[in-house]
Amino acid sequence: MADHPAPASVRWRSGLAAWLGWMFDGLDMHLYTLVALPLVAHLLGDLATSDPAVRSTSSWIQAAFLAGWALGGAFFGILGDRLGRSRTLVLTILTYAIFTGMGYLAETWWQLAIFRFLAALGIGGEWAVGAALLAESWPTTWRPWLAAILQSAVNVGIMLATLAGYLLAGFPPETVFLVGLLPAVITLWIRKAVPETEAWSDAQAHQPPPPVTALWQRSLRRVTATSLVVCGLLLTAHWAFMFWYVQHLRTLAEAAGWDVAQRSKLASLALLVVMVASIVGNFTAAWCAHRFGWRKTVAAMALTYAGLVWWGFGVPRTLDAIWPFLAAIGVCQGLFALFTMYLPPLFPTLLRTTGAGLCYNAGRLAAAAGTVLFAMALPLGDVRMALVWAAVLFVPGALLVLTLPEEGE
Repeated sequence: MADHPAPASVRWRSGLAAWLGWMFDGLDMHLYTLVALPLVAHLLGDLATSDPAVRSTSSWIQAAFLAGWALGGAFFGILGDRLGRSRTLVLTILTYAIFTGMGYLAETWWQLAIFRFLAALGIGGEWAVGAALLAESWPTTWRPWLAAILQSAVNVGIMLATLAGYLLAGFPPETVFLVGLLPAVITLWIRKAVPETEAWSDAQAHQPPPPVTALWQRSLRRVTATSLVVCGLLLTAHWAFMFWYVQHLRTLAEAAGWDVAQRSKLASLALLVVMVASIVGNFTAAWCAHRFGWRKTVAAMALTYAGLVWWGFGVPRTLDAIWPFLAAIGVCQGLFALFTMYLPPLFPTLLRTTGAGLCYNAGRLAAAAGTVLFAMALPLGDVRMALVWAAVLFVPGALLVLTLPEEGE
């Protein structure tokens, strides 16, 4: 974290740039989730959304997205330590805006998978760069609250995605991807208004950037390895929930005789409920981290997340009975806000976006595999069990996070 924070005007511009980048991150990442089954069903030749081929193919596309997210986090993380935070931020936003918009042009499922993969490169890269930008610009005492504010930007972006999904429910499902072009507009302002951080500029002037292999040197090896495993476990469980609970609700609505537009509105409303609760969770997590420490807060919220998924989805429930569980689970998702300000300072300045980007986004490679594997292992038509089994991964992740250094150690 910045020992010598930037001037107030620079701090606020950097903060706004990171917040907007993350908001549009959230917008572009969840547009596919809202329309996955009907869009894939159409691309496969207008199959029924309940067809096993639709479920399998939609999970492969989501896996391609998560894999791109992980690779983008590593690639742009390295770039951020070499080119600087501001310039790399611009590149990440342009990448995810352009390729999200191109999803509208997809005529086959594999074209959509490619566009989602390429968009995810930018989304994954923006996480580490934005977090490092704030970590090097703002005072240490702001860390928990910056984490909450920054993660809330993602939640706001996802709520904008739900609004787009709701308003466009009567249009062809691919139409929502055109909304993803909006973030490109802010890059012009970022390039002019947001300077490189003093910490990065000073470090760059006094030493060459270390190679990626430096993350495995003796002093960093344990932190790197443990962070990789923790992020892999927690993000796999989380993304399995985020993808499959929407599809579970769609399945219940289809069984109840709802038409396609009604199901799309249901998916948007459910995601809105989770995101509003997540904003509450972000600030709850910040207060708990300030009071009890980063590690204990992440562990406690991860275990609670798991318990709520088991309780809420472990037995068949009606649509009406699921809503309270969605809200409570959304609050638990605040644990991921803490990673934004906790991970980057664990690494030296010129390895900051490299280390944080690699560790956090490598978790998405595991999540990509998990999304597909849990789908393949399901009994036919029983999407609910993907949620239940994936939630088991929260437990070892919660235990392992307690072995990481606490702030100041």
